[in-house]
Amino acid sequence: MPFIPHTEEDVRQMLEVIGVERIDDLFDEIPPDLRAAELQQVPAGLSEMETSALLRERARADGQPLCFIGAGAYEHHIPAAVWELTTRGEFYSAYTPYQAEASQGTLQLLYEYQSMMTALMAMDVSNASLYDGASGLAEAVLMTVRANRKSKSRRILMPRTLHPTYRATVRTIIGNQQIELVELDIDSATGRTDLDALQRHAGQDFAALVIPQPNFFGVLEDVDAMTDFAHTNGMLAVAVVNPLAMAVLKPPGQWGDSVRNSGADIACGEGQPLGAPLSSGGPYFGFMCCKQALVRQMPGRIIGRTLDLEGRVGYALTLQAREQHIRRSKATSNVCTNQGLLVTAATIHMALLGGEGLARAAANCHANTLSLLNHLAAIEGVERLFSGPVFHEGVVRLAAPTSEVLGALAEGDLLGGYDLAGDYPELGRALLVCATELRTERDIQEYTDKLTQIMAARDLA
Repeated sequence: MPFIPHTEEDVRQMLEVIGVERIDDLFDEIPPDLRAAELQQVPAGLSEMETSALLRERARADGQPLCFIGAGAYEHHIPAAVWELTTRGEFYSAYTPYQAEASQGTLQLLYEYQSMMTALMAMDVSNASLYDGASGLAEAVLMTVRANRKSKSRRILMPRTLHPTYRATVRTIIGNQQIELVELDIDSATGRTDLDALQRHAGQDFAALVIPQPNFFGVLEDVDAMTDFAHTNGMLAVAVVNPLAMAVLKPPGQWGDSVRNSGADIACGEGQPLGAPLSSGGPYFGFMCCKQALVRQMPGRIIGRTLDLEGRVGYALTLQAREQHIRRSKATSNVCTNQGLLVTAATIHMALLGGEGLARAAANCHANTLSLLNHLAAIEGVERLFSGPVFHEGVVRLAAPTSEVLGALAEGDLLGGYDLAGDYPELGRALLVCATELRTERDIQEYTDKLTQIMAARDLA
């Protein structure tokens, strides 16, 4: 049903019924000196047509540069059908499926999403999404502290190879909950987590070990060794993964000792690579899967499939231990936002591509990244920084100031990567570059040519 605002006549009739002349009379108990004056700086509302024109104008101002930035948000091909279907009224306007009998379509879609995510991650259970990948990890950290009865420390091992924004978000959310984050150093040769630094914590009391795959540098971690270390030392293993990469890499549910096949306990991350456009920064969505034993500690809602008394298939909200449904102190999460519309797009995207299509996209990302890194490393003044295997981004070091090089590339309508100086100053003039399946050999050659010119010009200067 479309939203229909009250007319002036509607407002007049309502005021007459309750016996007041003006809406302001409803607030007469507020002293006049405490009331806000008229908002002079707020412009008049725009019409739908004017708003659309303004947004198109701003979008054009962003331009359409050739993008080699990754760092947690990736430009992938999205079939046209994905958002044509996602923005249909029955999906676009649906809020949340509290009334199950009237929300069977939405509930079925969420159930299919959960089924796909558990298959992709090789895990037992999935929720119906979280706000984003970073806050999803914070929820996972809180979950491990509640669930790990072997640990009394409220401490978490977190590698510095994890996305800096994820680490900052976790600190913000848990900062006042007496949970300590202990960071693990980077192996400067491989770009992986330093396993020697990890071993120094053997026998100590930690609730969990966070394991990124791939890590922020695009490097593949030794997830089997890290998972085994966690379980041997009484910790839960929390996987933070790129969902597209899981189409070609060993999924979290299979990490660890091949005999015991212990697997990660929780898998979470950013779902943006599954059908969500970059959109100038969002919205995106977070995902979370876990082992069956931890299901009652999982935040968010879980959709179940059942049969009614007449044998017909039906869907219902099975577990939903959030503050909207139970006492706040008993809730598994006090963040009430999930990203249903983005999950709809992800479900359609995964259904259209299937396992084979996702694997092909991931393989093309990997091949393009290797091509890009090889091309750039052949330029005078550019070198590969880490020796570890990568997925679809990697790090190069420049002989010139990174910010100046990126500025020069941007003037040529090319976004050259993410400057690591602010987050990892010890790496020097390091640049994180990315190439998804959308980048062609022509794109890579254009980047190579422009960077070659920039580096040569600096040498001449």
